[in-house]
Amino acid sequence: MSKILISGATVITMESHDSIITDGEIAIDGQRIVHVGGQGTTQGGFKPEKVINGKYMLAMPGFVNCHTHTAMTLLRSYADDLPLMQWLEEKIWPFEAKMEREDIYWGTMLCCLEMIRSGTTTFADMYFHMNTVAKAVEKSGMRADLSRGMIGTSPESEKTMAYSRDFVQRWRHQANGRIMVRLGPHAPYTCPPDYLKRVIELATEMGVGIHIHLAETGDEINIIKEKYGTTPIQLMDSIGLFDLPVLAAHCVHLDERDIQILAEKKVGIAHNPESNMKLASGVAPITSLLKAGALVGLGTDGASSNNNLDMLEEMRSAALLQKVSTMDPLALPSFEALVMATANGAKVLGLGDELGLLKKGYKADIILVDTRRPHFYPRHDWMAHMVYASQSADVDTVIIDGEVVMEGRKVLTIDEDEVYSEVQRRVDRLLSLI
Repeated sequence: MSKILISGATVITMESHDSIITDGEIAIDGQRIVHVGGQGTTQGGFKPEKVINGKYMLAMPGFVNCHTHTAMTLLRSYADDLPLMQWLEEKIWPFEAKMEREDIYWGTMLCCLEMIRSGTTTFADMYFHMNTVAKAVEKSGMRADLSRGMIGTSPESEKTMAYSRDFVQRWRHQANGRIMVRLGPHAPYTCPPDYLKRVIELATEMGVGIHIHLAETGDEINIIKEKYGTTPIQLMDSIGLFDLPVLAAHCVHLDERDIQILAEKKVGIAHNPESNMKLASGVAPITSLLKAGALVGLGTDGASSNNNLDMLEEMRSAALLQKVSTMDPLALPSFEALVMATANGAKVLGLGDELGLLKKGYKADIILVDTRRPHFYPRHDWMAHMVYASQSADVDTVIIDGEVVMEGRKVLTIDEDEVYSEVQRRVDRLLSLI
């Protein structure tokens, strides 16, 4: 752990729309930020071992991707333009059935590489072979909230339950505290109430939260309505799922009571606008959720249904989609979209007291965005520029947990050429088996 000083940057603290420090500086000691202020305001006793020139840079909290499936980078552009259930049953699940641990590792490394290069510092993942995913996270230097996907209707459901218990015990707070863990029941239509109650019992026993897909499609709504006479949200509430910390992905098809429950129970919602658009799942009522006081962050979903992991694009899509779906140009303004990608994302993962803001005492998860680009001129509104104009290639430097993992667009923790070679070799092998 070292002492780092970022000097001369324009600092967006994310504490409010106007919390911008021109010609500012950020002092980092080990994992944490120890000072944020104007240039030259850090106390004289702070002796940095590394000084980063922030001239022409915007400094802001790293993005928090609240929902993805990392190793699905291996399926990017493999099965596009299909309905969700056909996409899953005919293409995705048969491909995944052939994937081995090393395939998962390299797919996850590709995901981490892409996320780092686009400014994401923390992500939530649900997949399988999660011990392998955790090893990739540890190597990459990223921060992650990990859960093993659980299918209650599968013949492997008991084995998965045992695996999840072992995974939580093995990886909780590992990688210098960068790895968090949850249980990951897939969805109400693949995990019946009796199974979910056992998941709730295990989560309660182990003191962890839940990551689950909820109310993603119209088909899901119909299935749950036919079986249980209610909505997925109200079903989960009735069995006590929301008495635990819950990360709920999608939440597209909601009635007024659903919205009220999600807000009252402080459920963390991962909004995935681009995946929902691509799979024609629908438009989540984000404006209504926020108005009700619900906690909403942003996610990309997997690269097989997006097809990238770019949180800058996700912010833009989220803002524009709410405007056009409500026919209100004031819906989801730029600062709110930026909050969803940073401070709210941290809160959704239960990390709002130490991530998502540039503030003394917070973890040093920071990105520097190079503004020497045509689309950043003229300098009218930095928030609007970040949401409506910026590009992932503008991200110059990424610091996670006080460690520089990318500088000058060069990722320091991952061998890019090795990742590209291994990914293509492994996908070629998988395709030969299908």
